[in-house]
Formats: sequence, C-alpha cells, structure tokens
Amino acid sequence: MKLLSNTKATVRIRKAEDRKEWYLYIESYPVYVDGKATRVRQYLNRSVTTIEWDKKRTARTDTDGSKTYKPKRDDNGLIICKSEKDRASIFYADGVRALRQKEFDNAELYTDDDNRKIDAKQKADANFILYFEQLGDQRNKNRSDSIRQSWSCVLDYLKKFSGETLLFANLNESWCEDFKDFLLTTKSRKAKESILAQNSAVTYYSIFKAALKKAFIDGYLTTDLSAKTKGIKEVETRREYLTIEELNKLAETPCNNPTLKRAALFSALTGLRLSDVRKLQWKEISFDGSQYKLNFTQKKTLGVEYMPISEQAHGICGVPGEPNQLVFNGLPDSAWISSPLKYWISAAGITKKITFHCFRHTFATLQLSNGTDIYTVSKMLGHKDLKVTQIYAKIIDETKQKAAGAIKLNVKL
Repeated sequence: MKLLSNTKATVRIRKAEDRKEWYLYIESYPVYVDGKATRVRQYLNRSVTTIEWDKKRTARTDTDGSKTYKPKRDDNGLIICKSEKDRASIFYADGVRALRQKEFDNAELYTDDDNRKIDAKQKADANFILYFEQLGDQRNKNRSDSIRQSWSCVLDYLKKFSGETLLFANLNESWCEDFKDFLLTTKSRKAKESILAQNSAVTYYSIFKAALKKAFIDGYLTTDLSAKTKGIKEVETRREYLTIEELNKLAETPCNNPTLKRAALFSALTGLRLSDVRKLQWKEISFDGSQYKLNFTQKKTLGVEYMPISEQAHGICGVPGEPNQLVFNGLPDSAWISSPLKYWISAAGITKKITFHCFRHTFATLQLSNGTDIYTVSKMLGHKDLKVTQIYAKIIDETKQKAAGAIKLNVKL
C-alpha cells in the first residue's frame, strides 16, 4: 500500500521591501524530495495592496512590540481584498493553487513505477544546453579562468551547432559524432578566418563528454554516451624553447620593461606559468636555512605546490617586500605582454617566435638535457599526467639525433 503524503497547496503573501505591496505565491507542503519533506514555493508575478487584516490573528510580534497580522480569508479560503483589481489577482492565484493541488492529489494515485516513468519523461524533455550551462557554473565556480573560459567556448559552439534548445531525448551517438565533425571544421572564435585548432577541439570535446557523463549519472541519459563516443585525437605541436646560449643573450640584453625581463628569466629558472608568476606574493617564498622554496597554488590546476628554487632565481626576484605584495608587481597580463617581449627578443638577436610560455618550455627542456629525470621535471612543472612532460623528452631525443649526425668524416674504408 502506498503511503499518501497529503500535500497541501496554499496561497500565501510576502511583503515587498520598502513598499506597501505583497507578493502572491503558492506554498506546497509537504513535498518529498529524496525522502525529505520540503516546502515548495511558486511565485506568481502578481501582487496586491488592499488586503484586509484579521486583527484577532497575530502573524508575528517584532522586538519593538509591533505586530503584524494574518490576512482575512473568506469561507472558500480566498484572501479578502478591498479593490477589484486585487480580488482578480487573488482569484487567479487560487486558480493556480487548485491546479497544483490537483497535481499533488493525482500524484498520490501513481505507483512508484509510474513516477519513475514520469520523471524519466521530464528529464528526456529537458534542455541539454541549459543543463550544460548550469553544470559549468556549478563545477567551475572556484576553478581557474582558463577552465571557465573553455566551458564558455564549448557552450557557444553547442549553441552554434544546435541552437538554444537541445532536448536530452535527441542526444544519441550519431548526434555526438556530428558535433565532433563540427568542432573539427568550424571557424575559430579568436581567428574567424581560420579553422579551430585540432588540439582546441580535443579540449572542447572532452568537456562535452564530461557533461554527458554527469548527465548519465544524474539520470538525464539512459545510456552512457560519453563511453560510447571516442574523443578527438590530439596532435603533437612544436614547443619552441631557448638554448642556454640564447637565454644568456637575453640575460645580457636590456629590456624596456625590467619587471618583464626578471619575470621571464624567473620562469626559465623555475618553470612557472605567466599566471602563477603574475600572482606570486612574497609570503609564498620561504627559506629554511639551506634552500629557497615556493609554496603556492597553481592558478590553472589549483594544485598546491611546494617547490625548491635556486638562489639565482630568488635573487632575480629583487628586494623582498611586504608578505602580501606581488613579487613582480606591474607585470603585464597575457593580453599586453607580447609586444614588449617581442621587442626584447629581437634586440637580443633571437629570430625564434618566443612567447612568455616558451620560458616554461625552456626550463623543462634544459632540465631534461642536463640529466634531470622526467618524473622530477613533471613534478616541478606541476603536471598531473606524465604524458604531458614526455613531449619535452621527445624534443631532447630529436636534439640527440641531430647531434649524432653532426660529426662527419671523409673516410674511405
């Protein structure tokens, strides 16, 4: 025998702040969610101003002794108002209440299996685009700007491909494959004349699959589409770096922005990203009597890092300031750093296309070249996956191959 919940829907009012106006809403109780009784409120976008109050029924007594009263209701339970307009609003609210009450009363007659079918139907008719947007806001609230930006990009591409509405019922393997093809052929948002880079498509499709997995867990999908659709294959990209000779040239070359020069060389000596260098504070640098160390949270991955740095790297930081003061105060952000960096690189006679991130590549490559094991380099870079660090190992292998053929003799055997 199914237990009846006896849910009751009632028209109630709530005072508007700083106005003699009361909002109308429907309160339903008890409504059971995951076995717990809760109150559900549905506001009606209606308000009234001419309520008749029942001075015999106190609603609340404030600390100053003033009282508020409950509204008068007629024999049918309708709130009594003086104006015709307000009475029409009350009548409308009671009509909505009656509909909600009927829904709750009918729901009592359904079996658990019926309720599951109704829930499944409602979820199948839900909008995946809205679900994706809400999921991104929920899970990325405290994550890095780059991660939030990536989710925003995926949302834009989803809307571009399917519009504002995509029902879960319409999501299947074929749709996922079509969206994958779309990402591989669509124009980039940053450079509208060029195709979206494949590795960007890799990241975006992975985010899309993560949303599919969560939707399956939440019961919006009856099959795990994330497991059935393959990701996009990542392509290896050339990671430019500086040789030790080129790095020394830069160290000897003046820069119009001395803070930029110090920050870039610091990145080459520590492997820190621009985002981490920009936010580094003096309190995150410590000395234990024999070794300088960094104790900071990576902006990109939010991982907490404890990393030793050389005495030279510490010296580049300059004169220590207050604990909460930025070490590289005044360092331009990524949008404004390319121009002064390019001028400094050119002044040093270096023709390679060098971005600030290349100093991180330089750190990794020089560490591996000098015999530091790949696991240690991976930890120093803050990589979560050793596969990411192995890209630098391939660069070292290419360098060794070139070196092997550098010596040629005119020998006749």
